[in-house]
Amino acid sequence: MPLRPRPGKRTGMADLPRPEARVPRGFQDKRARDLRAERRILEAVGRVYERYGFEPFDTGAFEYADALGKFLPDSDRPNEGVFALQDDDEQWMALRYDLTAPLARFAAQTWETLPKPFRRYAYGPVWRNEKPGPGRFREFIQCDADTVGSARPEADAEVIAMAAEGLEAAGLPADGFVIRINNRKLLNGLMDRAGVNDPGQRLAVLRAVDKLDRLGPEGVRLLLGEGRLDESGAFTKGAELGGEAAEAVLAFTAAGGGSRGETLDRLEAVVGGSDEGRAGLEELAAIGRALDAMGVSPERARVDPSVVRGLEYYTGAVFEAELLGEAAQRFGSVGGGGRYDDLVARFTGQQLPATGFSFGVSRLAAALRAAGAEAAGAERGPVVVVAFEQAGMAQYLRAAGELRAAGVAAEVYLGAAGMKAQLKYADRRGSPAAVILGSDELSGGTVTVKDLDLGRELAKGTGDNAAWREGRPGQVNAPRAELVATVQAIMARAAPGPGA
Repeated sequence: MPLRPRPGKRTGMADLPRPEARVPRGFQDKRARDLRAERRILEAVGRVYERYGFEPFDTGAFEYADALGKFLPDSDRPNEGVFALQDDDEQWMALRYDLTAPLARFAAQTWETLPKPFRRYAYGPVWRNEKPGPGRFREFIQCDADTVGSARPEADAEVIAMAAEGLEAAGLPADGFVIRINNRKLLNGLMDRAGVNDPGQRLAVLRAVDKLDRLGPEGVRLLLGEGRLDESGAFTKGAELGGEAAEAVLAFTAAGGGSRGETLDRLEAVVGGSDEGRAGLEELAAIGRALDAMGVSPERARVDPSVVRGLEYYTGAVFEAELLGEAAQRFGSVGGGGRYDDLVARFTGQQLPATGFSFGVSRLAAALRAAGAEAAGAERGPVVVVAFEQAGMAQYLRAAGELRAAGVAAEVYLGAAGMKAQLKYADRRGSPAAVILGSDELSGGTVTVKDLDLGRELAKGTGDNAAWREGRPGQVNAPRAELVATVQAIMARAAPGPGA
């Protein structure tokens, strides 16, 4: 902890220890661009979820560590995978790892008073005490939507349809992503037929298949067998399946393609001899019929047996939203979910069916930015009222207030720099315009408004938009009473795109 001088004691800066200014590993600072992008996504997706009848919901940042049900190596200090601390009553609390475990706790605690099924969406930060890396943070924003209390396959289909509509509302093009659907019961049925009954071995198979996109069939074949040595020299122990069983699993993952019905027909030949496999096929068929009824095409949501989702709490349908095109190589999956009918039972001992979808907001924002799908005007800052002297401050503040009252973001420059530096400040803020109320304007009852969007376009030095520039004055002198209208007219003339 940084040392601080005692209260009341005057200490020169040279006498104080100087901590290094640094961000903790795995955390990040966010400025307006990122925060606004995330906010726009959440607002757009929230509107979609509420149209489907899902209510907004939130829980506290902390949960008791035993309620999280994950990464608890011992009772003395359960902080593996989570950030934990001990309360004054000696109970361990941890920052929430995701938004699903708090929902399970809430449902178990209040189920008698809730409408059934309970349909909610939630968003907020989650924290994971894991090794950070490129694009992998210890704190990030998640957005979840879940239905608790319905075992119907139509509940899974509704979540899939809603997720697709939400992602498109957030800015992804309709042909820019696909939701891939599978059912854990299919792979369980396959393992039943192959005689793989050990729970640990089954989990190893799931985790191996979950790496198919990253490692390819050969890498997964190694993980289904004895194990795999990666480029760093680290060895990952495999599921230790026999050759025939491993090939059956790989053949199962390759059975996708074509319509939803065609894929199910191929899968039936692989897992139809198992009761659990047949149940999974029936659930997928029911999901497909519901998606057809909701107008969700196979191009938007397809059955893909290679999708398993790595988390072991999924009990039935699983789905993953994957980007298509160039963005797929960089970002791949942007969200996923599935059915988890046993999670609430940890608290009550009774099974309570649930299904949901989750996506990382920051990851989706980065994918939208990379695809050029970020909303226009994202970087626009406030109109800046230039401050010439203290004597005119009341006039400057009044002008900014008029703009704000009309719905225009505005600020008075409150630094100590001159006019040139103030205009540079406005440009760095991405301001569309600067308001100038110098002595000439104040005495003449006028205002000068400088078009900063035009200035930025001129600074590019390109000739693509010559006609646009010629018909647009760099600044306008107008009657003081027309300040708001003049600024609004400038803001309405947004800078043109390339080639305009």
